[in-house]
Amino acid sequence: MNIGFRWCAIVGLSAALNLFSPLHAADEPNSVAKTTGGAVRGFVDRGIFSFKGIPYGADTALHRFQAPVRPAPWTGVRDALQFGPMAPQGRAAATDQSMSEDCLRLNVWTPALRDGGRRPVLVYFHGGAYSNGSVNEALYDGVRLATRGDVVVVTVNHRLNGLGYLYLAELGGPEFAESGNVGQLDLVLALRWVHDNIAEFGGDPGSVTIFGQSGGGAKCATLMAMPAARGLFHRVWTMSGQQLTGRTREHATADARNLLKALDLTPERCRELQSVSLERLLLAMRGINWTPVVDGSVLPRDPFSPEASPLSADIPMVMGNTHDETRNLIGASDDGLFTLTWTALPGKIAQHVPAFIGNLAPEKIVDEYRRFYPAYAPTDIFFAATTAARSWKGFVIQTERRAQQGGAPTFVYNVDWPSPADGGKWRAPHMIDIPLVFDNVAASNLTVGGGAAAQKIADEMSSALIAFARTGTPNTPALAPWPRFDLVRRSTMLFDTSTRVGDDPRGAERRLFAPVLYVQPGT
Repeated sequence: MNIGFRWCAIVGLSAALNLFSPLHAADEPNSVAKTTGGAVRGFVDRGIFSFKGIPYGADTALHRFQAPVRPAPWTGVRDALQFGPMAPQGRAAATDQSMSEDCLRLNVWTPALRDGGRRPVLVYFHGGAYSNGSVNEALYDGVRLATRGDVVVVTVNHRLNGLGYLYLAELGGPEFAESGNVGQLDLVLALRWVHDNIAEFGGDPGSVTIFGQSGGGAKCATLMAMPAARGLFHRVWTMSGQQLTGRTREHATADARNLLKALDLTPERCRELQSVSLERLLLAMRGINWTPVVDGSVLPRDPFSPEASPLSADIPMVMGNTHDETRNLIGASDDGLFTLTWTALPGKIAQHVPAFIGNLAPEKIVDEYRRFYPAYAPTDIFFAATTAARSWKGFVIQTERRAQQGGAPTFVYNVDWPSPADGGKWRAPHMIDIPLVFDNVAASNLTVGGGAAAQKIADEMSSALIAFARTGTPNTPALAPWPRFDLVRRSTMLFDTSTRVGDDPRGAERRLFAPVLYVQPGT
């Protein structure tokens, strides 16, 4: 989940925001919608009504580390023609997007306004773990999804890093009781906005699917255990993002003490954090792995430990992963991994994933992978093993706990299609499913060279997402029947040049790492 902006630039997530050329708002006098905050003016883009930067919450600078509040109503018609600011984060130098604590903004794409269409609603939460990221990218443009499926698409920015997840409840008193999860409460407020306003945009507030990739998927998993979110969404689709546990209060309080120390503040002076400059705060927040906090109230328990939260047992869920997650998660920062020798391989595994292999000797891992896949080169084994231990293991556990729970169905997929980007160097890496589910293959360098093969998989995946949002099952005529996941067959849809269902794919790898205790990063 912790993916740096450098890789985002590599795959083209910083593509120009004016990739598409909408008509000017003045040309579309009917592109005005009424919300609980006031009227907003959008524009028509390729036949879809588009609204960007709508406030769903007030400026968070006015109440740092506290639950979000609704924005003050405005008079007249407010332009919603461009993205709002991204949340403050440490990657400012790598992007020309504006950052502000006034970041509680969302974007809407819809085929029609006020027509009583009661369309399914798809609400997307971005990745970047809980520290970075934004939906202000062409990659997340909702026009093609809205057109393909006659659905309403919503994307959301919210507070990140310590501004969203600094736990001060045990240091600062009752006013900070919810501070460790205010970033999640921002998402709850966005979902409440959807509930209260989406009918104006032709959507059905009773048919809301939340979906997200990497950290966005983890945010979805966390919402599944939050009472405040209950009833605000009805289906969940996660991509390479899982959240088995949150930080403990003890761990989170220790993080807070370390941050205060970096700012030369004592715990008794933690209220002064509300007036510290944003620049100093962001600098002090570096190096802390921000995640939600099991605080006993906003997040009463771990989302998927020791079992799946019963709060969402009745909600259908799709969980996905990619075959080669760590080719960019690790490989983007160490190009030498693509020219590994057999001699260097065990040491590199031990260096990069020591917390994920437990007592398994790296030499043993290499020997087993050479047995599983005799044709694999050292580089292939490195990325296969680190993917299975680091990125896939938590995903496997989460699918198993959903299956053990029973209740609403769970469906599982893997993206196996190898990207042709950079001569095929990345294969099927972390993030490759984003342009596929959004049907935006032209917006990502990972898929833009894939031609008809990439578009075929985008057709399949976006159609499956739309079907799931509409019916609670991802089955479509374009795919073979997609069975629900269980612990007997472990049926998985494998998206590839020839998409098919496989039973327990990579089962030998799963069994190799099964005895290793998995610890959620940051918790």
